[in-house]
Amino acid sequence: MRILPLLCFWVSLVFAASLCYGDDKTVEVVGFGECADCEQSNIKTKHAFSGLQVTIDCKPENGHFKTRGVGKLDEEGKFKVSVHHKIVKDGQLNEECYAQLHSASAAPCPTHNGLESSKVIFKSKANGKYTFEVAGKLKFSPVTCTSAFLWPHYKYPPPPKLPPLPKFPHPNFKNFGHPFHFPPKVFPPLPPKVFPPIYKKPLPPPKEPLPPPKKPLPPPPKEPLPPPKEPLPPPKKPLPPPPKKPLPPPKEPLPPPPKKPLHLHHHLRSLFHHLRNHFLHLRNHFLHHLRNHIINLFLHSQRFLHF
Repeated sequence: MRILPLLCFWVSLVFAASLCYGDDKTVEVVGFGECADCEQSNIKTKHAFSGLQVTIDCKPENGHFKTRGVGKLDEEGKFKVSVHHKIVKDGQLNEECYAQLHSASAAPCPTHNGLESSKVIFKSKANGKYTFEVAGKLKFSPVTCTSAFLWPHYKYPPPPKLPPLPKFPHPNFKNFGHPFHFPPKVFPPLPPKVFPPIYKKPLPPPKEPLPPPKKPLPPPPKEPLPPPKEPLPPPKKPLPPPPKKPLPPPKEPLPPPPKKPLHLHHHLRSLFHHLRNHFLHLRNHFLHHLRNHIINLFLHSQRFLHF
């Protein structure tokens, strides 16, 4: 009979140890928030991040989204959210999880980068700690995702409702009442109201319809303008007569070389040179006169053609 209590003690001890140390996994989701138009609106990032929260919403294969963890953004936009270890199996998520940004009034903020940027993915594992991260930055606008700094209701909450004041009956006015009873007053009925008739101004007689507007006459056909006359060419000026060049003076004949008593061969040679020079002189004289004659004939024909 003593074995049964001892056995129950050991079973309860093992069960308690399994509850305490059976599963010591730690699951954490990290990420960043980013203000889309803080620089354009002259808003400091730490003011835009104040009071914003991030929830990790997961959906099983056959079920609906459930919130597995909640965290806050710091002044730099970073966040860490601890989630339940049951969503991790064999080092991977057994549920489809997304990060959702919430404003200071706990209203969900619209995403700027799409749904895939807020998906939770695996990052690392060390010493039994699983770290997951958001695929992209949670981008938001302070206009649609109001922070605690920009939300006046969060900075100045309404005063709490006070409980109603208790009613304490006064002992001197416990049986207070009027000792006399007056009969109710009966007022005579009011005479019926008679309203004067409303004068209605008679409507003006209907106006006669205006005649239809006359169609404008078509414009008269335009006569085509005569083609422009070509300007006459300017009259040609008569060419000035070419200047007459003075004829070169006739060349003086060379004096005959002094006669020297030469042999017959030298004499024939000098005679040949003399004849050649005379022939060249005649030829030049003839060509000069022929050129002048041709020029005069050309000028005469030009003047005749011009007139």
